Amino acid sequence: MAAVRFMDLQATGHAMIAMPLPYSHLAKSQACAPSMQPNCFQPLDPGIVDASIPAFFVGRNRDGFWVARDARGENGGIFLFRSSAIAFARRVSGSSGCATVFPSERFELEAKNQGNPLIGFLKPLLRLLMSASSRSANSEA
Repeated sequence: MAAVRFMDLQATGHAMIAMPLPYSHLAKSQACAPSMQPNCFQPLDPGIVDASIPAFFVGRNRDGFWVARDARGENGGIFLFRSSAIAFARRVSGSSGCATVFPSERFELEAKNQGNPLIGFLKPLLRLLMSASSRSANSEA
């Protein structure tokens, strides 16, 4: 059973449940493969988190940006910082607080990005920088 931590968020005064989700029982090819993403967001065990508590998955996507998405896939955003993704989850869940799950595998946002609007501009620049650094490393070798 996963360990659950209760974090007191001094900024808002709300308690938030944070739970690591390692997916140790899945083969590496099954854990958050892009074609199988919905399997990563299975309903949380009701013995750990009550169904009335909103749940958010917070992790990184393939480009290294932080992603926050609710368990139903209705709300989500892409962010530069982990703290921004967690703040988004708190804001969307309202005064009741939320359970936050940190999957060990990367995942992509399948909903409209309600997060940082600059991410759409930064993705192509990041990929351009990565390809340029890859080319320069190959030419030095």
